[in-house]
Amino acid sequence: MDPYAAYPSLEFDRPAPHVLRLTLRAAGKLNAVSGAMHGELAAVWKTIGEDDETRVVIVRGADGAFSAGGDLDLVLEIANDAEARRRVFHEARDLVYNVIDCPKPIVSAITGPAVGAGLAVGLLADISIATPSARIIDGHTKLGVAAGDHAAIVWPLLCGMAKAKYHLLLCEPVDGVEAERIGLVSLCVAEDDLEARALEIATRLAEGAQPAIRHTKLALNNWLRAAGPAFDASLALEFMDLAGPDVHEGVAAVREKRKPRFS
Repeated sequence: MDPYAAYPSLEFDRPAPHVLRLTLRAAGKLNAVSGAMHGELAAVWKTIGEDDETRVVIVRGADGAFSAGGDLDLVLEIANDAEARRRVFHEARDLVYNVIDCPKPIVSAITGPAVGAGLAVGLLADISIATPSARIIDGHTKLGVAAGDHAAIVWPLLCGMAKAKYHLLLCEPVDGVEAERIGLVSLCVAEDDLEARALEIATRLAEGAQPAIRHTKLALNNWLRAAGPAFDASLALEFMDLAGPDVHEGVAAVREKRKPRFS
């Protein structure tokens, strides 16, 4: 049986021996993460970890975008429904910790918009590759909620606290060139080279000494585990804000393509 049949919102293929490629696809929505996809994206890393055929994972978005973050309908469902808020809170926590704990190395190929839950995977990947046209933006404070998806656990470690605060408090976007310059991503490559470079790196990892690579990841990710309390606090604060009034204005402003008028 195909273990990935349990994740119908995600697409999988095998572009090289022992390399699994996971594609985020939501046509017409810049691969925004729906409620179903959010749950699957949180859970799939345990299946990948137990898959003997897979040594490396590539994560990408379809059709020239990585992911526009959480679907706005999902954001409003969280804001309006306590049970949805509880469910997605646990999924958001699992997504971050399951990516960190997945023993297989993860390579992300980022182009176009990269926001929210999709961005969490993109930046928590072990090797992240972006194109100059990538538009990385956390997006949370623009919606009227704390930056809780992944930002507190990884941005300060990658690019330093000063840059993290600047980009997270202001929702200031980062293109691929700047992201590489400040250390937010591993590499910036030309658009036409993105897929090939991601596959080249994944293949090198798949051909390497698996215990050595996995143990190196395990040890290095203790830096992220040490930041777990900061992440847990940020996630709790995000979901507290999702129960408040500002998120409705934030969603309306995004949909109406205007500046939000927070109270």
